[in-house]
Amino acid sequence: MAQVLEFKLPDLGEGLTEAEIVRWLVEVGDVVAIDQPVVEVETAKAMVEVPCPYGGVVTARFGEEGTELPVGAPLLTVAVGAPEGLDPSGASPSSSDTSASDTSASDTSASDTSASDTSASDTATESSGGSGNVLVGYGTGAPAARRRRIRPDRLDRTVVQNPVSDAPVADAPVADAPVAEALVLAPATSGTAPATAATDTAPAAGTGVGVVNGQGPVPVVSPLVRRLARQHDIDLRRLAGSGPDGLILRADVDVAIRQAEEAEAAKTRTARAAAAPTGASPTGASPAAASPAASAAPAAERIPLRGVRGAVADKLSRSRTEIPDATCWVDADATELMAVRAAMNAATGPSAGPKVSVLALLARVCTAALARFPELNATVDTEAREIVRLPGVHLGFAAQTDRGLVVPVVRDAHTRNAESIGAEIARLTELARTGKLSPAQLTGGTFTLNNYGVFGVDGSTPIINHPEAAMLGVGRIMPKPWVHQGELAVRQVVQLSLTFDHRVCDGGTAGGFLRYVADCVEQPAVLLRTL
Repeated sequence: MAQVLEFKLPDLGEGLTEAEIVRWLVEVGDVVAIDQPVVEVETAKAMVEVPCPYGGVVTARFGEEGTELPVGAPLLTVAVGAPEGLDPSGASPSSSDTSASDTSASDTSASDTSASDTSASDTATESSGGSGNVLVGYGTGAPAARRRRIRPDRLDRTVVQNPVSDAPVADAPVADAPVAEALVLAPATSGTAPATAATDTAPAAGTGVGVVNGQGPVPVVSPLVRRLARQHDIDLRRLAGSGPDGLILRADVDVAIRQAEEAEAAKTRTARAAAAPTGASPTGASPAAASPAASAAPAAERIPLRGVRGAVADKLSRSRTEIPDATCWVDADATELMAVRAAMNAATGPSAGPKVSVLALLARVCTAALARFPELNATVDTEAREIVRLPGVHLGFAAQTDRGLVVPVVRDAHTRNAESIGAEIARLTELARTGKLSPAQLTGGTFTLNNYGVFGVDGSTPIINHPEAAMLGVGRIMPKPWVHQGELAVRQVVQLSLTFDHRVCDGGTAGGFLRYVADCVEQPAVLLRTL
């Protein structure tokens, strides 16, 4: 007989506690192999394909695309070792007939027998099967608790014809339905009045969320959905889910919350209209007539801070809160640097290497400057009250993607030349754009280079990438009037900005670092001392 094994969202490492489903790679009924990727999720660090350690038929998926799940929440179930003629849910072809005969029984023993049959063929534990190849933090140790699921062929949906707002909606006898499995759906009729609270009346037509019997198990998987319902006093037992097998999704709870807010607003408007004296309006219009215009004002849009955007917000807020930063800047003549780059990229023949970008040259300048001013390649241990100077330079660079700002890290940048740094920057940038950076490629930086000049701006005051000690910002390179060798000329000018942690050094050290970088930009031959 087939076992239905539950695969939970594994620990993805780096202390991540949740992930958002971006794209399902399998459908219910698909046959999956051991270690086959089944879903793409986005964490606060990167996009990750999650492989399933079981091989078999997918029987259920938990969560729609865009749903945020905590680590340990169920992702999907897989029927392992299903014999021929068995559908993916684990029911035989004749199960519908059996269900029909079971439903006809009206006494308590028949209901108990139905419940026991369901639990006997329900989800098995994870103690057997699987590849043994698990992700970080995801084990195959102790078996998981059994889960009761409502099977479609045993689900008896009873329509409530006239729900009353102030009385329970499930007053009709339910002796003919399984006690713990019947879902009572509210009608979705057209032309209904404005929706009231989800715990009082049925929703408006087309919402997909109805009022159900307040007894029996609640078909909810995600702890996030339960928490959201608790925060807004929504009774999940009185909602009809729009997901598979009546599963209550976050969208269902959101609709119920919106209906409750609209109902409360309607009650408030009614109370104000009743309390206002007649003729109080100088124009002769009653408060009730004016209230629809007031309610027609567009509502503010609320966007959850999660995924990459949430991680950026948390890190930058922490930086501003914990680091006493200061910024200094200088304009530099980058004409000679641009000429050197053009000469390097014009080289041909066997000695010609890959094209070198301006960012790669500036990154090489930074590694040379950090060798002279190691105070800025450091971090602060607040608990020990110590400045920790780091032995190597792991250079981060800011990259803007469709999913937000990320900072890939070039490992051991102090051991690389400009060509090697440029090649690694190009590789990591492509991974960032496709969302395939691993958490390890986004952490461990010791100094960050931010080229905001690509956005067409001259200067900025960078925010330090916590827990680093400094960040160099680079503006756009533009032709500007410049005094060169005692004469006014048009030169390629760039603004350099350095934000540093004032705990690790004073302004003299930061100024010396920035001046050295500017000297290398203006006279690239200065770098020859470090080669």
